[in-house]
Amino acid sequence: MNHQAEFDIIVYGSTGFTGRLVAEYLVQQYGKDSDLKWAMAGRSADKLASVRDLIGAPADTPLVVADSENESSMAEMVKRAKVIITTVGPFQLYGSQLVALCAEHGTDYVDLCGESVWMREMIDAHEAQAKASGARIVFSCGFDSIPTDLGIFELQRLAKEQFGTVCSKVNGRVRGLSGTFSGGTAASIQVSLAAAKNDPEVYKLAINHYSLVPGFTGVEQPDGDQVYYQEELNSWVAPFVMAAINTRNVHRSNALLGHTYGEDFTYDEMMMTGPGEKGEAVAKHVAGDKSIAGPDAPKPGEGPSKEEREAGFYDILYIGETSDGQQLTVNVKGDRDPGYGSTSKMITESAICLIQDAQSTPGGIWTTAPAMGQKLIKRLTDNAGLSFTQV
Repeated sequence: MNHQAEFDIIVYGSTGFTGRLVAEYLVQQYGKDSDLKWAMAGRSADKLASVRDLIGAPADTPLVVADSENESSMAEMVKRAKVIITTVGPFQLYGSQLVALCAEHGTDYVDLCGESVWMREMIDAHEAQAKASGARIVFSCGFDSIPTDLGIFELQRLAKEQFGTVCSKVNGRVRGLSGTFSGGTAASIQVSLAAAKNDPEVYKLAINHYSLVPGFTGVEQPDGDQVYYQEELNSWVAPFVMAAINTRNVHRSNALLGHTYGEDFTYDEMMMTGPGEKGEAVAKHVAGDKSIAGPDAPKPGEGPSKEEREAGFYDILYIGETSDGQQLTVNVKGDRDPGYGSTSKMITESAICLIQDAQSTPGGIWTTAPAMGQKLIKRLTDNAGLSFTQV
């Protein structure tokens, strides 16, 4: 962490849809009585000022002009912050320089990334430098992949406490979800698919469950790409669009935690669609739905209304089984739509957790569970409308 920094947090991308929600959450949750020093950053001072006024931020909220086309402006921004929150994706197009600068200057970094191949490139390129400078780089601090990463972390903690051993197998099952995926998510998926199509090496990495664990190959993982009826849940299950990133992050967490979930740990993540013929029909529809990768997907900068965000929610079961057949289930819920309302709260709390609660975490490229673990679970439960409950 950059201890001498002028600001605790700089929100880079404050004029975008999600960045604006992050800034708004800071105003609402940490505006009045907090000693948190934060600033809004983006390419245009005028746009920043109008967003500042729109969200009701104090008139003296600092504005930082930084443009990824101008490296010295980006380096200046990085030097002024303890932690940078960035919502500017697709990260493989706009994110590499910022990671490099944070790793170089010892500035902490959190993002919303779901692009596993790019994340692996960043690990290979900058992990050594981040360890040396003390920068804690934490990817995927939104709906991908906090509920899954911390849900499984909590499940394993309870399993150790109750059974004296971990669950070697976990199923993530999305039981309910209301809300749209963000335009940023759609853009990231589209750019990632295009990259994988054009380069066999990229494709190989994209389909590797252990792509974020350089040098480690574990046991074969379930694919989670087939529709089937899961007896014990009395429900059909279908592929879940976030599984491709969430599974990768969980395996990285396991590795960074010294493989405490076991070297033979397996995880798959799917969506429950209900029983009977209707459940089957919905599951097949979900499996065939490619709209997020198509022309009708939401565009970056677009998003749902405040009412839609507040009416949204998610409800996910993490069902663990030990090697001797004991079972334990943790339920993770969020009180806003996943892609925007909940994500903007999760990334903000991750940034604050890094600089206020997890000072002892050393530099490196992290996932949320090993970097912040219980401390972040507590913050999200106290402030951000999430719950982690054994059922």
